Amino acid sequence: MTHTSPAPRATLSPAVRSRQITAALIVAIGAAGALAGAWYFQLVVGLAPCPLCLEQRVPYYVGVPIALIAIVCVVGGKAGLARVALGLAGALMALSAFLAVYHAGVEWGFWAGPATCSGTGPVVGGGNLLEGLQQARVVRCDEAPWRLFGLSLAGYNAFIGSALTVVAMWGAAARD
Repeated sequence: MTHTSPAPRATLSPAVRSRQITAALIVAIGAAGALAGAWYFQLVVGLAPCPLCLEQRVPYYVGVPIALIAIVCVVGGKAGLARVALGLAGALMALSAFLAVYHAGVEWGFWAGPATCSGTGPVVGGGNLLEGLQQARVVRCDEAPWRLFGLSLAGYNAFIGSALTVVAMWGAAARD
């Protein structure tokens, strides 16, 4: 009886490994940078985010750790899992790009935004309701408070999300 050892485990080629790590790093850093930019405009510049602005951030919050998980998978030799993680990160970046295009369309008046874009009223509790209404700050989705070269932050996010989608899918498509 001859004993055959299991087939040696195929190693990930350096080209695929490099491509997946590069894609995952670009997505993680790009998405974190987009979030940092959004927080900068909110906290330093003083632009309060509307409901659609906040929704566009969610795919980035989820996408950053998933891109980092893809790196861990590549380092661990799990190219298939890395492809899945990069594909999921790409889908999340596409979702953010879609939301950004929708938001930019609302800003340009191409279509109506959701009802939440009229803002929320003041917290009703003790005190004078009229005074609370006068001090309420409504953040509207259909008004771009900042533009550069004609594009609002939603417009720039559409480009960022689209670019990160392409990068993530480029990494997910890497095979030996």
